[in-house]
Amino acid sequence: MRARGAELPVAARATVACAALAAALCTAPALERHRETEWTAVLPLAALYALCEYAPRCPLMRRRMPNGPGALRPVFFPVLLAAVCLLPPSAAALTAVPGALVGRVDPRHAPARRVWHAARLTLALCAASHVSELLGVDAGQARFPYALLPAMTAALTLCAVLTALDGWILVTAERCSPRTAWRGQLARSAGPHVVHGLAGLMMAVLWRSAYGPVAAMFVLLPMCICSWVFAQYQRERGAHQATIRALVQAVDIKDRYTRGHSERVGRASVLIARELGMGEERTETLRFAGILHDVGKLGVPTRLLRKDGPLTPQERRVIELHPEYGHEMVRGIGFLGEARSAILHHHERMDGSGYPYGLSGTDIPEFARVVAVADAFDAMTSTRSYRRARPVPVALEELRRCAGTQFDPRMVAALIGALERQDWSVAVTADLPGEPVPANAPQETPGAPPEGPDTGAESGDPAGRRASGNVPAV
Repeated sequence: MRARGAELPVAARATVACAALAAALCTAPALERHRETEWTAVLPLAALYALCEYAPRCPLMRRRMPNGPGALRPVFFPVLLAAVCLLPPSAAALTAVPGALVGRVDPRHAPARRVWHAARLTLALCAASHVSELLGVDAGQARFPYALLPAMTAALTLCAVLTALDGWILVTAERCSPRTAWRGQLARSAGPHVVHGLAGLMMAVLWRSAYGPVAAMFVLLPMCICSWVFAQYQRERGAHQATIRALVQAVDIKDRYTRGHSERVGRASVLIARELGMGEERTETLRFAGILHDVGKLGVPTRLLRKDGPLTPQERRVIELHPEYGHEMVRGIGFLGEARSAILHHHERMDGSGYPYGLSGTDIPEFARVVAVADAFDAMTSTRSYRRARPVPVALEELRRCAGTQFDPRMVAALIGALERQDWSVAVTADLPGEPVPANAPQETPGAPPEGPDTGAESGDPAGRRASGNVPAV
């Protein structure tokens, strides 16, 4: 929930108020008939869930817990789903209230966020418990596998209600379009909720068994271990991202002509990878390759990167060392894997006339062939201080013309296929404050004689490219 202004929109306030009122009505029966409520189950489950919500706020536990507000909520969803199987709707709904109210939230509009979190969970648990009752889930007499379907249905009900409410608060608080707010949310959440539903059923069965509530708690142990492992993975991934971000920022500061270029090359590389059917792990590594392909510019003198006139042959040879500089810089970063070869070889050409080693054809690593196409495409479609951008269709036609000699035809076809299904937006990268693109800068237009793809370092040599139309890019 994030209001765009300082104040929470009226529609969002009304949504929170209505949800809180509905939640109060859902829990009222359990409080009115408190003598009939099974407090021996409500209180332990509520206390356990409150503990998991409060843990990220506790100074002693903060460093050992996954980061982010309510990071353990999904891990302890089986507690709530056990309540769904064990208790009537109004009592089950109560189990989430204390934890939701003490959990960590974003400081902005914190009271409203707490109320909203408590209300949404209360309503979802009440709905799931009604479904559980309707389907006849009895934790004390559960018979497998017949109890599995009702338990999964109750878990999916919880998922559907939470998804509907979360989408609606995005619409009212952030003014998102309904399509954006709900797109893909249910599909992403359904699987985890089904798993949590099964764990919740196991907890409920053990709770009612001769082993008692203490045995039920052991169901959470493997989920806590998985959560801890995932937290370590997230921390490691965050460190990887920080490393890459620092390197890219250093390159952008040094070469002012290519701000944002690295991220866009990474994005175009991902488009190609997905079109080729690469797995998610290789796709992510290829994104790193695209982002870091020009990191070797840090070893090139700044005066050459920013030189206004044509480069001398000696200066060009210095700039052409940047792939080797980059490879040396990232040699010890183990998580980059195949990305290192792309950094070293992204200026090789299919006909063997590239650099640094003059590789040709399939001797050029696959990642390098992908990044070469992505690099050239973004170079041609980005506006620079010395020339305006080519339209995307013109750039694609130029890539197609050079396929087989400079670029791998398969990679070119993959990029063209991906862009047929989605738009490509490019921000101006070279217009620094007070340095607008000159009005007389060359304008690439459809039908103009081809000058060769504006590829390469990707602009380590703007002057050199201006001096000669189809110079090997650096």
